[in-house]
Amino acid sequence: MTSSNQTHSQKTKKPRHIAIIMDGNGRWAQQRGLPRSEGHRQGVQAVRQITAACDELQIEQLTLYCFSSENWKRPEIELNALMALLKFYVIQERSELQEKNIRLEIIGRRSGIPQDILEAMDETVRLCSRNTGLILRLAINYGSRAEIVDAVRAIVHELDDIPTRTKLLKNSGKANIDELIDEDYFASHLYTGGFPDPDLLIRTAHEFRLSNYLLWQLSYAEIWISDVLWPDFDRAELLKAIDSFCRRDRRYGGLNENFLSKKTLK
Repeated sequence: MTSSNQTHSQKTKKPRHIAIIMDGNGRWAQQRGLPRSEGHRQGVQAVRQITAACDELQIEQLTLYCFSSENWKRPEIELNALMALLKFYVIQERSELQEKNIRLEIIGRRSGIPQDILEAMDETVRLCSRNTGLILRLAINYGSRAEIVDAVRAIVHELDDIPTRTKLLKNSGKANIDELIDEDYFASHLYTGGFPDPDLLIRTAHEFRLSNYLLWQLSYAEIWISDVLWPDFDRAELLKAIDSFCRRDRRYGGLNENFLSKKTLK
């Protein structure tokens, strides 16, 4: 079976889908003697700049790790500031997203997020749902292990319903559940189901962890680590990451054409 990433040409000039772990807001503020909330506010400016750059570069999708399920462990004052900033962003950016034909998606669990913020997010998603340009995906209250658990739960409920299971098998042309459940079927039940996996993962602030982010989807992503703290990450840094991606040989466990040609000639 061929994954969605592997069907994409290995000679791609640029990534179709960029995922970013935006790290360093707090350190940026601390270095300047400012409250951590100011680092998060400056981080929003970086989000705007990178979203605009991806739109101009005709990147198909941009997925940003905004708030992890582990971030609830932070001090209440910082959590309140983050929630307020999130609500401000999804309301403030509506006109810009519409003007640039950007479609907004939000992935993650909804539990724990204040109702007024959920309503603001849902309304912005609704308003942008028919846009056909860049897909901007915000991972909020997101954890990849939770996503995988949710996918398993959805599959179990789906297959536990006999009429649904019968219909799935009939429509797929598969004879049994073992044939039906493959990687593509499982991936279709993830929050990102139906979309190509990220080609490029960027993490800022010189951190080298995946931090429970898109663990399934990043299986074949190229990784680029930046020393720059997120509030200072700009278009120039993004272009460095894309340039590095374009110069890499993506083999997906195989051998590149040049190597095979040389072996054939010998």
